[in-house]
Amino acid sequence: MSVLSGKKIVLGISGGIAAYKTASLVRLLVKAGAEVRVVMTPSAKDFVTPLTLSTLSKNPVFSSFYNDDEKEADSSRNGEQALAQWNNHVELGLWADLMLIAPATANTLSKMATGNSDNFLVAVYLSAKCPVYFAPAMDLDMYTHPSTLGSFQRLQQFGNVMIPAESGELASGLIGQGRMAEPENIVSFLESDIASKLPLKGKKILVTAGPTYEAIDPVRFIGNHSSGKMGYDIAKEAASAGAEVILVSGPTHLTLQKSGVEVIRVTSAQQMYEACHAHFADVDVAVAAAAVADYRPKKAADQKIKKTAAEFAIELEKTQDILASLGQIKQSQYLIGFALETENEIANAEQKIRKKNLDLIVLNSLRDQGAGFGHETNKVTFIDKDFNRESHDLKSKEAVASDIIHKIIAHYA
Repeated sequence: MSVLSGKKIVLGISGGIAAYKTASLVRLLVKAGAEVRVVMTPSAKDFVTPLTLSTLSKNPVFSSFYNDDEKEADSSRNGEQALAQWNNHVELGLWADLMLIAPATANTLSKMATGNSDNFLVAVYLSAKCPVYFAPAMDLDMYTHPSTLGSFQRLQQFGNVMIPAESGELASGLIGQGRMAEPENIVSFLESDIASKLPLKGKKILVTAGPTYEAIDPVRFIGNHSSGKMGYDIAKEAASAGAEVILVSGPTHLTLQKSGVEVIRVTSAQQMYEACHAHFADVDVAVAAAAVADYRPKKAADQKIKKTAAEFAIELEKTQDILASLGQIKQSQYLIGFALETENEIANAEQKIRKKNLDLIVLNSLRDQGAGFGHETNKVTFIDKDFNRESHDLKSKEAVASDIIHKIIAHYA
């Protein structure tokens, strides 16, 4: 899955012959999972139509501060002229996760560098709070002119990222640098640059999720109500932050197909123990979100147990404590555990931190409505190894997962 998936992208198109390539560029961005809104300079419409780009992006295309179609008289309002629909450049600039200007002509680059906002595109650029990329496109002499080079330098000093032009035959017939990078290369550049700047890039994280099933016989087992959603959301958020993730999952209906995540499926507590120990030495962080059985049948029957006796007893034995065993052997790993409690929540969670050598525990109580198993939400309190507490309101499990990943990012920051 592309790092562009879910990103909100404003694509700015200025008036150059390379604008014809933007139809392919929009299609590739949308295919990568991005939501694209296009902003054109008036002259860009001479090279590619707003209708084409609107159809491909599935969003309206903006090219002016107001919508001309709204200026016609509206007979339903006593013949008065309808107010023009204002296109809010500030709102659009703040909406974007990233802005891409492609093609970026010498004229547009100069306006961006000097703040000359005489068109809607430059106004959106000046309002953007997100990373901005620009892909120059112009003839060779223009590309190498000191004024253009000055625009490149100034924009990069602002923190904007330049996608260098490619060499080849130009519209003038000259051969040299100045061709806008091909759409495929622009998308590849964006993906590589974004991935390189992700906060957990280079980190490896082990996450456990779901329940474990402890066999009574080939048909029956001891288990619990864990859905695995919390752990899966943590794995997804960690991968989105750039980490390489190993997700050790107990039995669950959930699936996760995301770049950077390796899913190892297990059934029992012993299998989860073995999988965690096989990978723990190689990871930077371990998040134990699984609801692991504390006990298992001492001996599982080889055949299905028949219903004969009026009473039936199973002798149980303790499973190996995965989290405690990781705490005993950890070196520099940042170790996070979970505590699901029904009473004396804080005291029990703090005891787990001490006994299991944790760096952070995520506490939730079954007494809190909307928390625990079987819910899409959770209400947690973070307690670190120094027993500092940070309580959160009821949130979606995705939001809780994001909070946990931000804790990890803060640890490494």
